[in-house]
Amino acid sequence: MPLIHISLRAGKPEAYRQAIFDSVYRAMRETLDVPEDDQFMTIAEHEAANFRYGDAYGIARSDDVVFIQITVFNTRTSEQKKALFRPTAELLGESPGIRPEDVFVNVLESAKENWSVGHGLAQFA
Repeated sequence: MPLIHISLRAGKPEAYRQAIFDSVYRAMRETLDVPEDDQFMTIAEHEAANFRYGDAYGIARSDDVVFIQITVFNTRTSEQKKALFRPTAELLGESPGIRPEDVFVNVLESAKENWSVGHGLAQFA
């Protein structure tokens, strides 16, 4: 039950943004055993004045950098989370063509009782 928020600079065409959705979803299906059709994702586009990044950690990023924040149940193993990073960068490299240096991923954990996916119920508590 991941919840994904993706941020990037404004101006990319719809097909580019849809390719990001598809690639991130595929990486999660392959590494986190995400069920089919479990797609809860947003993309927020930011004007240049509202989007900042740097070359910290020895990585030369470009204006095409994407920030991907994935919130998951706190039941995922460290191995599963680490296994997610490389395929995400590889698949985004294939489509829509984002350089691996421009793929910034953050995984957040949340206890199952913190989720309601509809009807005001705590389905996983």
